[in-house]
Amino acid sequence: MANLFFSPIMKLLTLAFSSRQRPKYNLHLPLATRHFLLFTFYFLLFTLYLLAPFVSAQSLKVVVTVGMIADVVKNVGADCVEVSALMGPGVDPHLYKASASDVRALQKADIIFYSGYHLEGQMAEVLEEFAKRKTSIAVAEKAIAENELLNVPNATAIDPHVWMDVSLWARTTDVIAQTLLQASPACKDVELRAGAYKNQLSALHDWIKLSIATIPAEQRLLITAHDAFYYYSRAYGIEVQAIQGVSTQSEASIDDIRQTTKIVLEKKIPAIFIESSINPRTIQAVLEAVQDQGASVIIGGELYSDAMGNDGTEDGTYIGMLYHNTRTITLALGGSTPEIPAGLTPWSNYWSEQ
Repeated sequence: MANLFFSPIMKLLTLAFSSRQRPKYNLHLPLATRHFLLFTFYFLLFTLYLLAPFVSAQSLKVVVTVGMIADVVKNVGADCVEVSALMGPGVDPHLYKASASDVRALQKADIIFYSGYHLEGQMAEVLEEFAKRKTSIAVAEKAIAENELLNVPNATAIDPHVWMDVSLWARTTDVIAQTLLQASPACKDVELRAGAYKNQLSALHDWIKLSIATIPAEQRLLITAHDAFYYYSRAYGIEVQAIQGVSTQSEASIDDIRQTTKIVLEKKIPAIFIESSINPRTIQAVLEAVQDQGASVIIGGELYSDAMGNDGTEDGTYIGMLYHNTRTITLALGGSTPEIPAGLTPWSNYWSEQ
């Protein structure tokens, strides 16, 4: 871009100050004009020097797989990133396959972030192929060691739903911050923003613990459609029971529904929960089976498991997702939620003003 400014001026200056005559141009400039051109040249040179950081500081095009990663990137990257998520609200990442438009978006990306640990199982080949061409980071795999992970019950596979433990997911902020910083000097404030965001996540983690602890011990059982809440269970002290397995590729059987119904009846659980990205028919089947036995149970609400809420809403943020889930679970199972902690003030103030 600098050449567009300098080339014409350089030609004029060469002609104006050259001692040789150039008949082709026959240019004879007065001394005042020569001084004006020289002043203009240095003025433009100085202006471009001042504007250089802004001209070069184009936003990084970042493409991510799921919304939970997108929200971390937005909080850490702010104005230095342009973020798009392939999977929106209500989308099941276990079953998602890349479309032609997804491939085009990945081709245009400067950086690709995905969770890893087989969450995006149907996209594995596509992601591996792009990793050969550009910066592609599996944030969960890079941030969380395998010895801190849970295995799928009755299987050897890893449970990929690590964002359900806020203290684990918070570690992805440093991975994302370092990747952005290495990619663009314009992202010089990412570490500062990452630190501030981690403080909010720490406050959220503590608030969830306090909330779940208010549920009567005999009712502290979370029943959902599929096994997405084991990290939540370990981190916050609530037992979980799911009808389906960790991956929604497996189908729930009639026996799964019977076993879940039996647990609800035996433990007199007041509420069971549907999920935003999972068909509610299995939970509905349990509800009807319990009621057929003359017992009472309700749908306690809809939880976000594999996807966040709608864009532009507080549930469409990672903090909002976990806040909503915890409040819904706690109140439906007989507990009460504490006041929002001071550490979450930036998040709560923003959404209270929307």
